[in-house]
Amino acid sequence: MTPTDPKTLRSGPDFDRDLAQSLRNRIADRSARVGVIGLGYVGLPLVELFASQGFTVLGFDVDESKVVRLQAGESYIGHISSERIQALRDGHRFEASADFSRLSEVDAILICVPTPLGTHREPDLSAVIVTGRAIGAYLRPGQLVVLESTTYPGTTRDVLRPQLEARGLRAGGDYFLAYSPEREDPGNPRYSAANIPKVVGGWDPTSGELAQALYGAVVPSVVPVSSCEVAEACKILENTYRAVNIALVNELKIVFDRMGIDVWEVIDAAKTKPFGFQAFYPGPGLGGHCIPIDPFYLTWIAHTYGLHTRFIELAGEINTAMPHHVVDRVISALNEQSKPLKGSRILILGAAYKPNVDDCRESPAVELMELLQERGAIISYSDPHVPALPPLRGYTIRLESTPMTPETLESQDCVLIATDHSLFDWDLVVRHSRLLVDTRGVTRGRVKGVNTTIVGA
Repeated sequence: MTPTDPKTLRSGPDFDRDLAQSLRNRIADRSARVGVIGLGYVGLPLVELFASQGFTVLGFDVDESKVVRLQAGESYIGHISSERIQALRDGHRFEASADFSRLSEVDAILICVPTPLGTHREPDLSAVIVTGRAIGAYLRPGQLVVLESTTYPGTTRDVLRPQLEARGLRAGGDYFLAYSPEREDPGNPRYSAANIPKVVGGWDPTSGELAQALYGAVVPSVVPVSSCEVAEACKILENTYRAVNIALVNELKIVFDRMGIDVWEVIDAAKTKPFGFQAFYPGPGLGGHCIPIDPFYLTWIAHTYGLHTRFIELAGEINTAMPHHVVDRVISALNEQSKPLKGSRILILGAAYKPNVDDCRESPAVELMELLQERGAIISYSDPHVPALPPLRGYTIRLESTPMTPETLESQDCVLIATDHSLFDWDLVVRHSRLLVDTRGVTRGRVKGVNTTIVGA
């Protein structure tokens, strides 16, 4: 398809008002067609949400294997069943494509692409830029473009918008531009895209109002803010808040351990206070696509303004160091058993970054595998949600999950708990492991085997 020159489509002084009203009407009667770019842990739930509310959705992804699977009604995300994808396909509400020229067919384009960190922990917005160029090649007057990918304040205005406007269209007059941060929490049984309030900030008032109307058609609560930058900063604040508090309990865990105090008991006691305290829990490090990354986006943009976010940077250092702390605890525990790390058989329980999902992005469990393997340990892992480690940015380790049986546990020099999946039989683990290093506090109060040594980490 050859891109149409957008300038030839303009029709007079009321052009922008007519375009806005037309899109407003199409959203209201659900005849607007929604495009979602990036069909992963954020994009696919968004597809399901809009399709379930009566919109026709066209999903885009550069990974053609994903497109093929979705077209066949097959899911590749653990908490979204294939039956749900097949129902969307059977209802003729969803189609997947790798042909980005079809962007001209949709009325609203929602961008859900990865925004990872680069080698030096700088923002990597290459996916946003490439996606913006792809949209810009086929952008037509009257379309609404919304960025959902987590990023620093100013990205929608200064990074995405120039890519969209390469052929002459202008935000707020020819097309409409907004930012609405994703708030997806994979595997959360209580909250999903359908019931989480949606923050929306527009490039201009009309763009903001149209984005509010679009999301308001599918979620019970929309929170309008004054600009794209405020919406971008909101997402950064949400995840930096969590990262800083997790860093606090990670540091306290190390301090309390040295003092002979059980940090889990301390947290259990503190959270009985009905005000002024929210429980956060220590672990082997941060995982997922947001919390380990977003604070570094904020520190980077702060540096461009000549500011240093010392408190946030310190939290990042603490959380980043946790896998190394866990490795040190494993080495120390093996030494107590008169065994070196090199040549020891270590089973990692859990590969996903959090319980009951198959998402391994930025998982501290994978970093632990690589760190221990680099030091000569013989590594295996067991995870009922992750049958094989997927290719992961920055990691080279490739393993398949080992069934967790008494024989497997007993054959290990050390069992390391990295992820506390509810499918794990923790009593079995405690009974049959000789040396158990617990980073999640799940073994507290359980009956040990006669030869079991448990070490917190």
